[in-house]
Amino acid sequence: MNNTGKLVEIMDTSLRDGEQTPSVAYTPQEKLQIANMLLEKLHVNRIEVASARVSEGEKESVRRIIEWAGGKGYENRVEILGFVDNHRSVDWIRSTGARVINLLTKGSERHCRVQLRKTPQEHFAQVGAEIDYAVSQGLNVNVYLEDWSGGMRDSFSYVHQFVTELLKHQVDRIMLPDTLGVLNPFVLERYLDWMYAAFPDLRLDFHGHNDYGMATANALIA
Repeated sequence: MNNTGKLVEIMDTSLRDGEQTPSVAYTPQEKLQIANMLLEKLHVNRIEVASARVSEGEKESVRRIIEWAGGKGYENRVEILGFVDNHRSVDWIRSTGARVINLLTKGSERHCRVQLRKTPQEHFAQVGAEIDYAVSQGLNVNVYLEDWSGGMRDSFSYVHQFVTELLKHQVDRIMLPDTLGVLNPFVLERYLDWMYAAFPDLRLDFHGHNDYGMATANALIA
């Protein structure tokens, strides 16, 4: 419990983010062993174990983890990063037996317009269609707002509009990444106050990056 009496969950991303580290590549058996340790020994609430559509080896890793997790009743605690890609991520995740997609979307207007070259309305519509399809396929959906920290800094109206649109669909959690690692605890606290003032009933995840050594402090203030 935190000091407000609310439950704080831990979602560990070692098995996904860890493989972005130079010279790190887990075998399927290593991934299974680490998943076992995280859920059984460290008792984290949730684990994100892979990115969709990376490779056949990644698919085999996920299948092994899901097969083990299903036998323990943990299958809803295993999550896969997916993309807005005309349902290909959803189909890949379903083929592994996994039940939860963490859908990567654009949490700042700059990323939406510059990286995707889409209007916010175009992106919101595509994300909504992807969520609805995932739900129709039996998946639980969480949504990452990539570059959320940049969005809050430059265009809170975009973030507000996007979250308002997301709440029209069946979404379990809104995930707030500090994608460039630019936040400090004082700014983060202010941004989270804005989010909860606008959407008091949201289930929020904070996902810190450590580019400037602030991830631990930011996670604690979140």
